[in-house]
Formats: sequence, C-alpha cells, structure tokens
Amino acid sequence: MEYLDALWAFLVAALVGLLATPLAGRLAHRVGAIDRPGGRSLHLSPTPRLGGLAILAGVLLAGVLFLPWSRETRAILGGGALIALVGAVDDAKEDGLSPVVKLAGQFVAALAPVLADVRVENITLPFLEPLDFGQWGIPLTLLGMVAVMNVVNFTDGVDGLAAGVCTIAAATFAVIALSLDRVDAGVLAAATAGASVGFLRHNFHPASVFMGDSGSNLLGFLLAVIAVQGVLKTAAVVALFFPLVILAVPALDAGFVVAKRIKHRRPVYSADRWHFHHRFANIGFSQRRTVLYLYAWTISLAALALALRFVPYSEDDGTLNTGWAAVMAGFGVLALAASLYLVVVLEILKFRRFRERQLRRQELSEQEIEEEIAREVETGEFEPVEP
Repeated sequence: MEYLDALWAFLVAALVGLLATPLAGRLAHRVGAIDRPGGRSLHLSPTPRLGGLAILAGVLLAGVLFLPWSRETRAILGGGALIALVGAVDDAKEDGLSPVVKLAGQFVAALAPVLADVRVENITLPFLEPLDFGQWGIPLTLLGMVAVMNVVNFTDGVDGLAAGVCTIAAATFAVIALSLDRVDAGVLAAATAGASVGFLRHNFHPASVFMGDSGSNLLGFLLAVIAVQGVLKTAAVVALFFPLVILAVPALDAGFVVAKRIKHRRPVYSADRWHFHHRFANIGFSQRRTVLYLYAWTISLAALALALRFVPYSEDDGTLNTGWAAVMAGFGVLALAASLYLVVVLEILKFRRFRERQLRRQELSEQEIEEEIAREVETGEFEPVEP
C-alpha cells in the first residue's frame, strides 16, 4: 500500500508541477521576477523565475493527500512553504535579499521540522559503536539542513541542472526510504521527485522558466528533511553514506566553490564563475551537454547508493561475501571513474589542451601561455574556449 501511495504522490506532484509552472512564470512577469542575461548567467534572453512555487504546489498537494496529517507533516510542509516564500521574495526583489536575511530564513524554516522531531540524535557507524549526539542533535541537524539548502542553491546555474539532479536524488531517497520502512519519508521523496520532474519539462534547455531561489531552497530543504527522516534516523549501518553519496555532485560543486572563495579571500556568498557548469561552458560544452554529463555522474553515484542498500555484500556475521562484494566494488569503480573523468579530464586537462591551442593563435610565448593557463585554472576566470 505504501508503495502505491508513493507512486500516486509522484504522479500527482508531477502533474501539478507540469501545469502550475507556466502559471508561476506569468506571476513572475507580473511582479518583475525576471532573470536577465549578463554577468555569470549562461542564458541569452530574459527568463521568469518563481518556478519553485510550482514545485511547492505539487509537493503540498501530494503531501496533503498522501501523508498522515501529523505534527511532523505540518512542520515539514509549513517549513517548505516558508523557505519557498523567502526565496520568492528574493527572486522578486531587483537586488535580492541580503545574505543575512536569506540565511535567517533558512534557519527559521529548518527549525520547524527539527522542533517536530525531524532531527538526528544518533548515527550507526560501520564497525563502531553508535554515535549519540544528545542535545547537540538539534544544532547539528539545523546546520546540516541549511548546508543542503545552500548546496542545491549553488547548483542552480544552468537550465535543468538543479531540477534534474534533485529528481534523481529524491527518487533514489524514495526507494531507499521505502525499503527501510520509512514510509512517510518515501512518500515525501516521491512527491519531491514528481514535482521536480514536472517542473523540469519547462526548465530543460532552452528553459522557459527558472526555479529561482524559491525552488532551489525548497528542494534543498526537502532533500535534507528526507535524508534525516528517511535515512539518518534508521539503524542501517551505512545510513550516513546514503546522503553523502546521493548528494555528492552538488556537495562537491559547493565545496569546490567555497574553497576557492576562501583561498582568494572572497566572501563565501559572492557570485563567481567557479561552478562546475561554468567551467564546463568555458571548455566549449553546450548547456544540454553539460547537464547530461552531470546527470550521468549523479546517476552513477545514485546507483552506488542503491547498491550499498540492496547488494548483500556481507553475511549476517559481518564477513564479506566475495561474489557480491565484487559486484559492490564494480559500482564503486563506476562511480569513481565517472567522478575522475568529469572533474579531472573534462574540467582541467581538456580545457588546458583547447586553451593552449587558442592562445598560440595570439602568438604568445610558451611561458606566457603557461602563466595565463595557470592563472585561469586557478581563478576560474576565462573566456569560453572555441575548440
């Protein structure tokens, strides 16, 4: 029965997301929530934001229909509505909200489910005793949820990327949560995946609507809630690894960008062109090709997470099953190969080869070429490469 509820939640949320997205786009035109091209943007024409309100509508309706109307559900849906509203105000304001106000909104929204017991109090670790956080579980969960919101927000920079990655992540969480008998989290994850894929129909390149901060913050909030409610609060030995693997692509992107900003003494919240999608664009990738490569990377990691859950690589006494352990290793190698290919080969080595060819046309010396490439790789500031 719970699997049917999850399926229906997915379908209802997808239909609402599909139908409500054009309405959200019209509302964006009315209130002036328009993303105009220029600067670090990759789109070429003014595009309405507020697509996140359509995602919110899908999740809210599916949640009301298929989740128990408990204190926990009300807190989750209420917190989601609040963070979507904060994001919508940020989208509508010409200069946006200040980073402090946005961060405060994220913490207040996250506090709602945390106070309703959606929090991590202990974690089961492989080969170790369970780690009990006690009262520290509240602030740690709050920080984790706000971090996931910002991680997803950082990912939203090219048509269809955040929506597609979140669809894959939410669908993976739904399967894992349902298998762990975390029905409510599984249904919520299915609704999140459905609303995201319905919106994605309008957001894939060339996008007619952007999700804006209303959508990226909402999806980050929901994925964080699902990770806590459906995975981290279980006794599964590898529970901690599920969200780390499933959300690895946006987390790596955010970590890479934040590290660069700190290294160059720039504010963590400042905008730049150091994100994976910007760097892929700079080596000559189209938006569609960039997104499809990042989808493939996300899917390879999602497959690893599913393998961690379902492949019986160890016996009941903890000893490894050689055959299944080899299968498990295969999924790990696939995910690692995809990661190395995209992060190293595509982002650094391929760029260097193309950029050397381009700079030689400018009749620069070898030393000047090497110095310029080193600067561009270091800062992420360079013009798009023409292969």
